[in-house]
Amino acid sequence: MGIDHDTAEFAVESIQRWWYEMGMQLYPSAERLLITADCGGSNGYRVRLWKLELQCLADETGLEIEVCHFPPGTSKWNKIEYQMFCHISQNWQGRPLTSRQVGINPIDHTQTKQGLSIRAKLDKHHYKTKIKVTDEEFKAITIERDSFHGEWNYRIKPRD
Repeated sequence: MGIDHDTAEFAVESIQRWWYEMGMQLYPSAERLLITADCGGSNGYRVRLWKLELQCLADETGLEIEVCHFPPGTSKWNKIEYQMFCHISQNWQGRPLTSRQVGINPIDHTQTKQGLSIRAKLDKHHYKTKIKVTDEEFKAITIERDSFHGEWNYRIKPRD
């Protein structure tokens, strides 16, 4: 949970934090990371900064990052998100947001009967808005578009 703008930097920082705090330990032999994302917002398929930040993450981790965007208007197809929102709402029910921690705790302590659980942390960083990615920076991204809707489905490989 952030205290600032929902930017592409914030979105990728969240993925990076997950990788270093949980993913590496859970998947030590992983060579690629699959991300499913909505089509709009900070991680939208048209957001150049999203792709540039993912390139930086791929370079840093050595992971190939595969992204599959849900078509516009279909974010409810995201099964995990869809299944967890009702449980978050139940945990949050009737609690006024008097502090940031009051907002995080119900999310961080959400678990389903099947064992799915959510972890949440507060991100206190401030993220700049309106960062422009130059054509040169964008061309340097090692993006490989899928043959099926390559604008929504693509892989970003680490640069050597």
